[in-house]
Amino acid sequence: MSSTSNINTDPIVERGHLLTEQINPNSQNLDQLSSLELVDLFNQEDAQTIAAICAARTQLAQAIDRTAEALRHGGRLFYVGAGTSGRLGVLDAAECPPTFCTPAELVQGIIAGGAGALVRSSEDLEDKFEDGAEALAHRHITKLDVVVGITAGGTTPFVHGAVKAARMRGATTILIACVPAEQVSIEADLDIRLLVGPEVIAGSTRLKAGTVTKMALNILSTGVMVQLGKVYGNRMVDVAVTNTKLHDRALRILQDLTGLTRQDAAYVLEHSGRSVKLALLMHWTGVEQEKGKRLLVEHQGNLRQAVLSYQKRE
Repeated sequence: MSSTSNINTDPIVERGHLLTEQINPNSQNLDQLSSLELVDLFNQEDAQTIAAICAARTQLAQAIDRTAEALRHGGRLFYVGAGTSGRLGVLDAAECPPTFCTPAELVQGIIAGGAGALVRSSEDLEDKFEDGAEALAHRHITKLDVVVGITAGGTTPFVHGAVKAARMRGATTILIACVPAEQVSIEADLDIRLLVGPEVIAGSTRLKAGTVTKMALNILSTGVMVQLGKVYGNRMVDVAVTNTKLHDRALRILQDLTGLTRQDAAYVLEHSGRSVKLALLMHWTGVEQEKGKRLLVEHQGNLRQAVLSYQKRE
C-alpha cells in the first residue's frame, strides 16, 4: 500500500487573478507564429516596459533620493528576491564595484537559496517566509540601511519575510512589484509598481517583468551613485581599473576631460594610484596625491565640489 504521509495537503492559494499570471490576448496563437512574427510580437510587448517605468518615475526618484541619503550616512543597499527577481538584484549589486569602485558590502543582493540559486532553479525556497527574515538577520540590518524587496507577482513569502524584518529593524524599505497594489499589498516605505501587463507566455515573469525590473534597478543604482559623486558629467570617474578594458576606459576618460595625450594620461593615472577621480583632481588643481585624497574625503568623494572648493580657496 502506498503511503501518503509525505503529500502536502495544504490548500494552494489561487493566483490567477494576478496581472502577471493572466493570459495575454495578443499571444494566444504563439505556437503558430513564424520566427519573424514572434520577434515582432516580443518587440510590441516589450514597449510596455518603457511606459511602466515612466508611470513609476516619481517613486523611482524618491527611491534614489532616500537611498543616496542613507548611503551617505553609512547605510547599505540590499536587494532581496527569489528566482529571476533575486538574480536581477544580485546582478545589479555585483556590477556596482567595477563600475563605481564601491566596496562589495555597500550594495548586496540576497536571493532565496543562496549562491546556488543563481545558476540552478531553486524556486521552492521562495515559499519560506522565515528564511527571508533570517537572511536579513545574518547581515545585521539597521535603521541606516535600505532594503529593496523584488517580487514580480508580489506574493513571494521570502520577500515578504525580509521586508517585514527590515521594517522591524527600522531600515528604509522599498517594494518593486509588477502587479497593482490592490491585488497584492506589502507594507513598505516606498511602493514601486511596474505594470507591464500579462506576459507573452502566461506567468513567465522572466520576460517583460524581468526586463522592466532590470531597467528599474539600473535607474535606482545608477541614480544613487550619481548622487554620491561617482560620476563626473556622464563619465564613470570612480571606475575600478582592474582589467585591460577598464584600464583603457580610464585612460580615455582622462584624455577626453583633460586633453592630455594617451602617454601623459597614463603617467597621471599611475601617479594617482590608478584612481581616475584623483588623477583628474591632481591635474586640474596641481595638488599632490595625499592632499587630493583629503580634498575628496572632505567633499564625500564629489570631484566637482572638490575642484570648485579648491579654486575658491586659491
